Amino acid sequence: MSDTFKASRDIIVRTENWSEALKFYGSILGLSITSQGKTIVGFETGSFCLYVEKGEAHGPVFDFLVPDIQAAKQKLVAAGCTVIEENPEIPRCYIKDPYGMIFNVEQSAGEK
Repeated sequence: MSDTFKASRDIIVRTENWSEALKFYGSILGLSITSQGKTIVGFETGSFCLYVEKGEAHGPVFDFLVPDIQAAKQKLVAAGCTVIEENPEIPRCYIKDPYGMIFNVEQSAGEK
C-alpha cells in the first residue's frame, strides 16, 4: 500500500459567523452550493470546492487524501506535526505541520 498524500480539491474554512459567511459566498461571490449539512456547506468555485464550517476559526485548511489515515497520522506526528483536531466518525484528522500550515488528512474513497 502506498502512503502517498494526494491533495483533494477541498479547502475548509471555519467561522463563528457562519450564516453571514454563507450569504457572502453564495450571494456576493455567487458560488453554487454543492453540498449542505447541519454545520458545513460546500461551494463550487471552479478550481476547488470551498467548505464553510460552523465553529471556532482556525484559518484555511487544505485537504489531503491517504489510503490509511492512522498510518499517515503516525508518520506526520513522528515528523514533528501536531494533531489539532480529530473526528474518527468522518474520519478526518486536522494536522499542523512544523511550518504552520494546517491541513486535513482524510481517508481515500474505497479504502479502509
